[in-house]
Amino acid sequence: MTEHLHIHTHGAAAHISLNRPKALHALTLDMCRGMSDALLGWRSDDAVDVVLLDHAEGRGFCAGGDVTLLRNSSQEDAGRRGREFFHTEYRLNHLMFTYPKPIIAFMDGVTMGGGVGISQPCKYRVATENTMFAMPEGSIGLFPDVGAGWYLPRLPGRTGQFLALTGARLDGAECLWAGLATHYIESEKLAQVKARIVAQPGDVEAILLEVSSTPPEARLAGNAETIDRLFASDTLEEIIAALEADASEWAGKELKAVRAKCPATSKVALRQFVHGAAMQDFADNMAMEYRIASRMIMRPDFTEGVRAVLVDKDHDPKWQPATPEGVTDAMLNAIFAPGPEGGEWTPLPEAS
Repeated sequence: MTEHLHIHTHGAAAHISLNRPKALHALTLDMCRGMSDALLGWRSDDAVDVVLLDHAEGRGFCAGGDVTLLRNSSQEDAGRRGREFFHTEYRLNHLMFTYPKPIIAFMDGVTMGGGVGISQPCKYRVATENTMFAMPEGSIGLFPDVGAGWYLPRLPGRTGQFLALTGARLDGAECLWAGLATHYIESEKLAQVKARIVAQPGDVEAILLEVSSTPPEARLAGNAETIDRLFASDTLEEIIAALEADASEWAGKELKAVRAKCPATSKVALRQFVHGAAMQDFADNMAMEYRIASRMIMRPDFTEGVRAVLVDKDHDPKWQPATPEGVTDAMLNAIFAPGPEGGEWTPLPEAS
């Protein structure tokens, strides 16, 4: 078991706390394996009724995955370790999605990338005033993964496409409005909530409902009609044209955000969401995302995006191609093609 996880049980309530505060609890390969092992052990344990998932300390619930490993792998071993990480992480995501016992995720803080992947499969997803939700992969030339191809196109209207193309950050109230969270509870009440669930694991729903608060007004709700109109297309060029044609300050701000993101990432996300929205099985979505991930970490955009955002921090990436028009259907077809090197993704046998 890894030092970056606290795993224990309190009677019939099992508990996983992420414990990597200096990295905002971003997931490592060992953390993904440790969580999967714990969940598999509790899956058939009649003494365990519910699972609590939170973070031990600090301001992040989970800020993502191990980007350093992915970047090093793309440069050192032709993506082998990167594929191993994605295969393991996606198995965890799928295990949680199909888990027969309720999992309660406490999204109290930064919830991005990999943090989205381990919160959205949970039956109960608690947001607070500290929640900061985003899928910012377009800034580093990756793509919205960990199940985003399933979850985001199923959000209200074109909210998912908006989040993927802009990297917009949502607060707890907006997460509740969009359905990304099931409950909104003030952070000062979380310790009480967890203690009550431990004492009465059969009353999770009633406890969460009783302690929930009315959140502030969701800003996202006020922009929903505009988002649905301006992000209506599944074509990046058409979305950009719609934003350009709108003279509002809001459209100008979001146009700048869209243009700053990796064009290949944005086109991948739009195609991914079309396919994901039509899928009937979460495992099929994860197999698609594994194909995409295996290719995206080997593209120069990923190395360049990580350099610009996380290494040199000049936030001035040079994307290849630099424009949406340069990202061709042939490029996308190659990214989505079956049979990445090393084979296809498969669920854990116990979760299939």
